Amino acid sequence: MLNIIGKRYIFFVISFFLIVPGLVVFIVDVATNKLPLSIDFTGGSFAEFRIKSDRQILPADLINVYNSLNISDVQVQTTNQGTFVIRSSYLDEQVRLNVISAIEKETSGTVEVLRFDSVGPTIGKEVTSRATSAVLVSTIIVATFIGFAFRGVANAFRYGICAVIALIHDIGIVLSVTAIGGHFFGWQFDALIFTALLTVIGFSMQDTIVVFDRIRENSNIFRRLDFESLVNHSVVQTLQRSINTQLMTVEFMLLALALFGGVTLRNFAIVMLAGLISGTYSSIFVASAVLVVWEKKEWRTWFRRSSEVSA
Repeated sequence: MLNIIGKRYIFFVISFFLIVPGLVVFIVDVATNKLPLSIDFTGGSFAEFRIKSDRQILPADLINVYNSLNISDVQVQTTNQGTFVIRSSYLDEQVRLNVISAIEKETSGTVEVLRFDSVGPTIGKEVTSRATSAVLVSTIIVATFIGFAFRGVANAFRYGICAVIALIHDIGIVLSVTAIGGHFFGWQFDALIFTALLTVIGFSMQDTIVVFDRIRENSNIFRRLDFESLVNHSVVQTLQRSINTQLMTVEFMLLALALFGGVTLRNFAIVMLAGLISGTYSSIFVASAVLVVWEKKEWRTWFRRSSEVSA
């Protein structure tokens, strides 16, 4: 049988190196006010135009059009088939019409509006507050639910806390991937990131409960088995189910979306994919492993491997 739990510190180290670099980038960007926040949080306008013209149109051409109308903070991304995604400071309805007219005049073409959204600064702050509260509340609910569901097991509260530790791990992965993408590839922190976080929390909780429930069942069957071996046996039993379910349900779909989706969804798909992979990983290699560390009180020897760990 695979000795997954016996190698728990290897998985802890892997998680450390996956999370910490991105979080360092995140903290540095926040400290230097360089975190690329979208209009969802700062307020502004988002436009997706398809421009048909006989000549090649460059992002600089569109930036010049916006600047000529005294519109600041303009960012332009290009996609295929003459589609441009433009973020800028807040634009009202009349200014939006002026922008379209100016682009058509500058490019000698026609503009098809695929999407246009404007968010005021007040709404942006409200989105930030509510999204953060949603993540915190959902995390508390997860811990409470698991603690209640496992109330018949010894030290039931540990299961809830270990599940929250796994969720924090997954949130760290999502923030790390987004921070690196924002710093090096121009991604932005937008409302979809919080959507990804909440989705990852749900999937991660589901996987963690499956593993913990198997531990609970096996604790009644294998009463003489030591706790580490019991947890490892339970993890191995659920390993194939956890991996196959995630791969077949969402991860292949998100991979296709990341490879072939439009620019407005690609970043979200990549972040979601990383988060769901992390959710499966943390349920198997983090939550259960932390449960064993807690049971054996291994922090007393500063994470040195106990002589009781099976080979």
